[in-house]
Amino acid sequence: MSIEFIWQLPTGVSDPRGTRFNYLDYLHQVARAADLSGFDGIQIQNDPQGDESWIVAGYLARSTRHVRLLTEFDASRGSAVYAAKNAVSYQRYSRGRFAWQIGTGGSTEQRRAQGDFANDGDVIPRIEEFITVARGVLTSGSYSFKGKYFEVLNGGFKGPLSNSPVPRIYLSGNTPEAYQLSSRVADVHVFDAVSRDQLEAEIRKLEDLGTRRPHLGLRLSLVARETETEARADAAHYPGRPGLVGSYAQLATQLADYVKMGIGSFIVTAAPHLEEAYRIGEHILPAVRRLLSPSGRDAA
Repeated sequence: MSIEFIWQLPTGVSDPRGTRFNYLDYLHQVARAADLSGFDGIQIQNDPQGDESWIVAGYLARSTRHVRLLTEFDASRGSAVYAAKNAVSYQRYSRGRFAWQIGTGGSTEQRRAQGDFANDGDVIPRIEEFITVARGVLTSGSYSFKGKYFEVLNGGFKGPLSNSPVPRIYLSGNTPEAYQLSSRVADVHVFDAVSRDQLEAEIRKLEDLGTRRPHLGLRLSLVARETETEARADAAHYPGRPGLVGSYAQLATQLADYVKMGIGSFIVTAAPHLEEAYRIGEHILPAVRRLLSPSGRDAA
């Protein structure tokens, strides 16, 4: 089973006074660290009070060579056709490494603060139409669609814009509607970090729909050190609640166990982002891949 590890970038406000963004050079260094240390992608979060994720993706496309640029945004950002046309340029500049993580925009209050006054019940159907239209114009030279939220008449990209790779689609959410949406249009459904029993239950909900199942992903924060004692001590000072805490060997085993549950995509983070990208890339990723290789399983 193919697995991928995606490193989360810090794209928000880093100054404790809340007055300064992360330095662009720092984002470049973190992305390069992920690129050099064996990660398969970087995730660029959609932070309403942070840098614009699409702009950051463009900035990092030329400074990386291998990692997928998983760019988070909301379907309320505007025209699906325009988003698809932007994706063509991103795919060309990144050599097909651009991917979309499409969100709902948060609570009603959060969405309205961003100028999105769609009814709550319209958010998920609008995401489905957004993806449908974007894929249609990317893959067809003559495309028409008439929905509730988007409409295209004799559209579709031709000439140099045609035949561009469709961005890989990552979705999330734990409602029945979110699972149904992912079963229809997602390439990857990303779960939040929960207990193992809870995760198994959520996976079953998705599988019980009886339709196509997307690949499964999981968000995790990590505290990995040479020993469990050291990891526990550092986790006590961690800004937030880490998902996995332990030695390199322990975390590699736990991640491999998630893969055996069906998880194929991991969106992971640890602080500080630059140093931990190298640490996780050097000590965790190779160990997980060894455990999952045929020879590694035989040795275990």
